[in-house]
Amino acid sequence: MFRIGQGFDLHTFVDGRPLIIGGIEIPYHLGLAGHSDADVLLHAIIDALIGAAALGDIGKLFPDNDEKYKGIDSKILLKQVYEKITDAGYKINNIDSTVIIEAPKLRDHIDRMRVTIASILDLREEQVSIKAKTSEKVGIVGRGEAAIAEAVVLLIK
Repeated sequence: MFRIGQGFDLHTFVDGRPLIIGGIEIPYHLGLAGHSDADVLLHAIIDALIGAAALGDIGKLFPDNDEKYKGIDSKILLKQVYEKITDAGYKINNIDSTVIIEAPKLRDHIDRMRVTIASILDLREEQVSIKAKTSEKVGIVGRGEAAIAEAVVLLIK
């Protein structure tokens, strides 16, 4: 059986936080606001995995009003979700994702993100696709106020 899941996340930029995307810190003068580390990419992947397995959504599993998740490293959340889907008998076939961000440029960081995500999910690097796009200076992302990530996953049971 094949199951497809789609995930989406958006976080706004703020001062005083590190910028964490794809499980790595990106040098930048702003970070993303959120209850956890606000890793927009990992959150989209988490939601895609949860959705494909019909386990709800990221807010159901990791509520933003629960203090135990305050500031948590999203790699920990991704690992917990991976354990839930493997316990349910699923294997990840592949992940395709896109980060929409005006700045900073992510091209030089994508390979490290892919390695990080693949290692957490027991995948080969070629099973993890990450693309970076801008919004051509349009909207909240284009004005440099936020970052968006989208992800699609294929699970096999």
